[in-house]
Amino acid sequence: MAEEYDYESLGSNTSMAQNATAGALAGIAEHCAMYPVDSIKTRMQVIQNGRPAIVVNGAAVTTAPGPPSFAFKAASRNLWRGVNSVVLGAGPAHALHFATYEYCKERFNTEDGGNTLAFAVAGACATLAHDTLMNPFDVIKQRMQLRDSPYTTIRDCARSLLAKEGLTAFYISLPTTLAMSVPFQSVQFATYEYFRNAFNPRGEYDPKTHVMAGGLAGAIASSVTTPLDVVKTLLQTRGSSHDPRIRNVTGFWDGIHIINQRYGIRGFFRGYKPRVLTHMPSAAISWSVYEYFKWFLDARETAQEKSLLRI
Repeated sequence: MAEEYDYESLGSNTSMAQNATAGALAGIAEHCAMYPVDSIKTRMQVIQNGRPAIVVNGAAVTTAPGPPSFAFKAASRNLWRGVNSVVLGAGPAHALHFATYEYCKERFNTEDGGNTLAFAVAGACATLAHDTLMNPFDVIKQRMQLRDSPYTTIRDCARSLLAKEGLTAFYISLPTTLAMSVPFQSVQFATYEYFRNAFNPRGEYDPKTHVMAGGLAGAIASSVTTPLDVVKTLLQTRGSSHDPRIRNVTGFWDGIHIINQRYGIRGFFRGYKPRVLTHMPSAAISWSVYEYFKWFLDARETAQEKSLLRI
């Protein structure tokens, strides 16, 4: 009979390198799997000439209030534009993210291992590390996701932004990103750990548990942070706007003022559905892939240690 691993103890048994490796693989899988939906979300949130740019692959769609009706007239190929930036940044960023989370969770948690506040604080610390590294890649990604983006490669996009807008372009949205991501990840990590313990109290490796707990955590966290994501998108795509007011947006509060002035409260929930549809399966994929590789690496190391003891 195969040996059962106590899943609750994996965080302390696995090394920092193992957590980082599992996190990198999980991050790449998560972002790539749902990238087209994320592109649609970005195009829905962008404001152009005073109206939301709800456009897919150059096809005209409605910009009137209410659910958009997409008219797909071209191949979905353009929805993948900019994915290389995510692949390049998500690996190291998620490696740092999950390694930091496991380290902080172990340091902050109580002996019974069920401290929800510790999970939330560890998630916040992991987010600070992740977003600082990932933000420039996210800016490049969203510039390339735009319907009329002139960029064909991430190098071309990065060089153009640096030349025309300076280094500020890569970090103007960082405060807003952190204001969104810290509560997002705190809610996600705490919710995930809660549902994981509720669905799997014995702490054994169970893929179904990680998929369900991850999906629920992603849906809840993305729902409550959508307004901040709309502001972040406005800041990160400002340089591509034809609207002078948006091109000269100065920061978080100015972005809130623009959105509220033009669309009211409803404006902060543009792209809500595709955001949840992105994060729910993304979180399920991320957590299940992460937990699998963490379990796999730990099991392999344990087997190697036992084989050495027999020699």
